[in-house]
Amino acid sequence: MRNIVNINENWNFIKNCADVNVKEGASIINLPHTWNNEDGYDGGNDYFRGSSVYSKVIDKADLPTADKYFLEINGANSSSDVYANGEKLFHHDGGYSTFRVDLTPHIKDSVEIAIVVDNSPNDFVYPQMADFTFYGGLYRDVNIIAVDNTHFDLEYYGAPGIKVTPVVEGKNAKVEIETFVKDIEGADVIEYVIYNKEGEVVYNEKTAETLINFVIENCHLWNGRKDPYLYKACANLVRDGVVIDNVESKFGCRYFEIDPDKGFILNGEEYPLRGVSRHQDRYGFGNALLKEHHEEDIDLIMEVGATTIRLAHYQHDQYFYNLCDEKGLVIWAEIPYISKHLPNGRENTFSQMRELICQNYNHASIVVWGLSNEITMAGADDPDLLENHRLLKDLVYSLDKTRLTTMACVSMCPMDAEIVKIPDVVSYNHYFGWYGGDTSMNGPWFDKFHAMHPTIPVGVSEYGCEALNWHTSNPTQGDYTEEYQAYYHEELIKQLFTRKYIWATHVWNMFDFGADARAEGGENGQNHKGLVTMDRKYKKDAFYAYKAWLSDEPFVHLCGKRYIDRVEDVTKVTVYSNQPEVELFVNGESIGKKTAEDHFFYFEVKNVGESKILAKAGDLTDEGVIRKVEEMNQDYILKEKGAVLNWFDVETPEGRYSLNDKISDIMESFFGKLWFAKMGLKLKKQMSGGGKDAKPAGFDVKMEDMMGMLGGFTVLRLTSMIGMMNINFTKEELLKMNKQLNRIKKPKKLRK
Repeated sequence: MRNIVNINENWNFIKNCADVNVKEGASIINLPHTWNNEDGYDGGNDYFRGSSVYSKVIDKADLPTADKYFLEINGANSSSDVYANGEKLFHHDGGYSTFRVDLTPHIKDSVEIAIVVDNSPNDFVYPQMADFTFYGGLYRDVNIIAVDNTHFDLEYYGAPGIKVTPVVEGKNAKVEIETFVKDIEGADVIEYVIYNKEGEVVYNEKTAETLINFVIENCHLWNGRKDPYLYKACANLVRDGVVIDNVESKFGCRYFEIDPDKGFILNGEEYPLRGVSRHQDRYGFGNALLKEHHEEDIDLIMEVGATTIRLAHYQHDQYFYNLCDEKGLVIWAEIPYISKHLPNGRENTFSQMRELICQNYNHASIVVWGLSNEITMAGADDPDLLENHRLLKDLVYSLDKTRLTTMACVSMCPMDAEIVKIPDVVSYNHYFGWYGGDTSMNGPWFDKFHAMHPTIPVGVSEYGCEALNWHTSNPTQGDYTEEYQAYYHEELIKQLFTRKYIWATHVWNMFDFGADARAEGGENGQNHKGLVTMDRKYKKDAFYAYKAWLSDEPFVHLCGKRYIDRVEDVTKVTVYSNQPEVELFVNGESIGKKTAEDHFFYFEVKNVGESKILAKAGDLTDEGVIRKVEEMNQDYILKEKGAVLNWFDVETPEGRYSLNDKISDIMESFFGKLWFAKMGLKLKKQMSGGGKDAKPAGFDVKMEDMMGMLGGFTVLRLTSMIGMMNINFTKEELLKMNKQLNRIKKPKKLRK
C-alpha cells in the first residue's frame, strides 16, 4: 500500500555551493526554504542567484516497508540535480513543478540524498527576464513515496497517475478515467470508485482496463462560486483481494465556452470573470509558503469577490489549485514563457507545459492554459517565436482537448500581429493611466480591438498602478499615493466591467510582491500594485472598490484612514459600499445621504480642527479621523529611497518646462518636441548598447511603439523607469536636462 512520508525537517544547507561532497559550513534548516527570503525584495537587483546544496541522510528503518521508494520534489527553483550517496541520478529544469526520482537501488540501510538547486542565469530555462524575483531553493514539500513494484506511475511528468475527463451532456456527465500503471501483473485489477460530495458511491467497477467510461446521471455541476460541487475518483490496484496501491483525485462536472461578444459562459449561463492575478510570495517568507499562507490568500481573494484568478507566471502549489477548486474560482494557469524569447529555450517551454497540464489536468477550476506573457517585447514577428507558440498550442491540444489556450500580450503588441491569432482567446496587459496614457484610453482600446477582431475573445490580463503609504488630496498619475490607486481602479472598473464582451479581467496584482530590480515608490525591491500589502496586513482602499462591485457580503468602507492630516478647508471624503445608500456623519452630525449606482460615494467635508468621520449604510458603519493642518505632513510625501533626484528638488520656473512636466505637455511645444526627439535618440542609442545595429541588453523596445504610451509620464518618472533597464542618469545629467527644459516656454494654454 502506498505511503507518503514527508521529509521536510532537518536538512543540511550550504549556500553558494554546487559540490555535494562539501560538508563544512552547513546550517540546519527545515523546508520549505528559499535563500532569497530577505534579499529577494530589498532592492538593488542583487539577490543571490547561484547554486546551493541541500542534503539529508534517510535511514531505511524509518521508512515503511516497500518494494520501491521515490523522492518527490514539489518545487525547486529553477534547475536541480539529485544525488544519492554522491551519485548523480537526475536533472530537472523548471522551478515550479513536481518531479520524482527513483531511489530504490540506492537505499540499503540508509541513503544520503543531496539536491543541488540552481537559480543562476542561463539561456535555456524560463524565466530569465521578468518583473519578479526568481527565488532559489527547495521551497515546497519534499516527500518519500513508498510503493509496491506494481504501482500507479510516479514518473509520468510528475502527474498523479489518474486522469479524469468529465463531459456534460444534458443532465448527465460522460466520464472517462485513465490510469497509468507500472508493472501490472496478469491477475491484477483496478477498482474504480466514484464518490459524490456527500460521500455516497455513484459508480464502482473492478476491471483490468486502465481506461474506462461511465455515466453520472443527473450530475451535480461545478458552478463556480455559486456551487463548487466536487466528486472524488478513487482507483485501487487490487491483487488477490488486497489493495496494493491507490490514487485519488477530486473533479468537477462543468462545461464552458468563451464567446467574443458575451464573454465567459459557465454551464450555459453568462458568468463574468472579474478577478485578480496572484504571485506566490510574501514578506518574510519569499516563495517558501506554508499551507496557512495559501489559505489566507484564498480567503482574501474570496473576500474581494473575485470570480477568477490568473495564477502568474508559473505553476503554483497543488494545495492552492485544490483551494481554487473548492472555492469555485475560475483559473488561468500558465508557464513562465515570459518577456524574452530564448532561442535555446524551446524544449523547456514544452517540458514545463507538459508538467503543468499533466499535473493539473483534473482541476475543475482551470479553464485556460497560458502560452506566454509579454513575450513580444523584442518584437512580434520573430519566426522562431511564432513557431514556438504554434507548437506549444499543438502540444496543449495533444494533452488536453477540453480546455482553451490563451496568452497575455504586452501593451505595445500590435492588434494585427500574427501572434495575436495563435491562441484560442487573447488578453492584453495595459497600464494606460499608469505607464503613460491616461485612464480613459482603456475602454476605447478594447472597443477598437473588438471591432477589428469580432471573432477573437479579448480580455485584460494585467492592469493596475502602484500605491504605498503616501497620500494627497490631488492625486496624479505616478505619485504612488493610495488615493491615485483608488481613483485609477474606480475608473478602470467602470470601463472594463461594463463591457461584457471582455472575457476576463485580472487586476495586477492581488498582493504586492518581490521584484528586486525595482527602485520606485520609496520602497525598493517590490512591485506595489497589489490591492493588499506583501505582508497581507493592510488592504488598500482599492481593495474595497472591487469588493463594492463584486462581493455580495454587505459592507461599508471609509477611504483615506491613513490620510489624517489635510491642509484644505474643504476635503473630499470617499466611501465604498455595495449598499444602495450611504450617510456620512462628521462629529456625530449627518452631512447628508447619497446614492451611487457605481458604488462610489463622494462627500465634501469642512475640515476644521479634528473631525471624527463615520460612514453608515443601514446597520453597517466604518469610521476614521481627519485633522486640519497648515502645512502638508511630510510623512505623506514620496521620498524615493536611493533616488538620484526627487520631484521636489527640481527647479520649476513659472511658464517654463521642467523634469516634472508630462511628456504630452512638452510635446505641445515645437521646441519641446525637438528636445524630446533629441533625448529619444540618446535613449535609443543607450538601449542599443551604443552601436548602430546593436540590440539592447534585455529589451529591444521600438521607441515608436513606446511613444504612444509615454504621454502621462513626467520626464523624471520616465528616467526612473528606464533605470529598471539598467540605463541610469546621474544627478548632474538630470539637472542638465532640467536646465534645458527651463529654457523652453510653455504654450499659453499650459501656463498657470
